[in-house]
Amino acid sequence: MYIVPNQRGKLAVVTGANSGTGKEAARRLAAAGAEVVLAVRTPEKGEAAAAEIRAAHPDAALQVRRIDLADLASVAAFADGLVAEGRPIDLLLANAGVMTPPERLTTADGFELQFGSNHLGHFALVQRLLPLVLAAPAPRVVTMSSTAANFGRIDFADLQWERRRYRPLGTYAQSKLANLLTARHLDRIARERGWNLVSNAAHPGYTRTNLQTAGAALGSGRPTWMSRVTSIPFLPSQEVETGAEPLLLAATDPAARSGAYYGPTGMLEMVGPAGEASVPRRARDLDAARRLWAVSEELTGTRLPASV
Repeated sequence: MYIVPNQRGKLAVVTGANSGTGKEAARRLAAAGAEVVLAVRTPEKGEAAAAEIRAAHPDAALQVRRIDLADLASVAAFADGLVAEGRPIDLLLANAGVMTPPERLTTADGFELQFGSNHLGHFALVQRLLPLVLAAPAPRVVTMSSTAANFGRIDFADLQWERRRYRPLGTYAQSKLANLLTARHLDRIARERGWNLVSNAAHPGYTRTNLQTAGAALGSGRPTWMSRVTSIPFLPSQEVETGAEPLLLAATDPAARSGAYYGPTGMLEMVGPAGEASVPRRARDLDAARRLWAVSEELTGTRLPASV
C-alpha cells in the first residue's frame, strides 16, 4: 500500500470526495495531516463522508463545500469562496466524474454532460483557482483520467455530440482524453512561464466504485449495458483503496513528475500497484492540446492569470 507522506500544514481540495476514489483520497490526505476541502455536489453526502472519515481519524481537518461541475455558475461560486479567503491551495485533485449515461444529457450551460462535467467543469475550476494554487510553495494539480482515454478522440467539429449519434462510452472517452490533454498542457504552460507547479494526471484502472453503475443509470433509472459489463467476474478489478493510489501518488510522492501519467502497473493497467502509466498517442498531440485549451477557455469564459 502507498503510504502518503506527511501533509501537515497543507490545504487540499478534492472534487467528488463523497464517494469512491475521491473519498479515499480525502481520507488518506486527512490522515496524513492535510486540511481537506470535500468539494461535492450534494452537501448531505459530503457531510456523511466527512463523518465517516472523522470516525476513523478524529483529528481530521475537513470542510464540506458544494460544487456542481455541470454548472459553471456553481464552479465560479465555489472558487470565489476560496479566493475570498485567500489561503493558498497546495493540492487540487480534479477527481469527480460522470460515466456513460445512456441518453444524451446536458449541463446547466447546454454542454453534453460528460464533456461538460468531466472536462469543462474541472477546466474552469483549475483556471479560477490557479492564483491560490500558485501562491502555495510547492503546489500540485492532479487530474483524474481513465483508461478510456486510450480510445478517445477529440472531434472539434462536434465536441458536444450534437451531430453524431450519441454513444455513451465514446463520449466518456472523449472527456477523459480531454482531461489528460489539458493536464499535460498545463505542465507545458507552467514550464514556459516558470511556475513552480506540478501538473500531472492519474487513472484508477478498473476500480470497483459506484461510478460505473450510478452514471450508467442517469436519465433512465434502470441498469444498462455498462452496469452489466462491469459486473463480469473474470475482469481484473480492485478495491477503491488500491484504485485511489495513482491519484495519491501523483499528488504526494516527492518523485512524481509534472506532465507524467500514473495508474495501476498490473494486468492491462487495470489493477496493481501505482506507477507511471503509458500515455496514449492522442494525448501526446501538442496541436490538439493547444486547440482544446483555447476552445475550453472560450466555452468556459475563463483565462489563465496574467501574472503570479
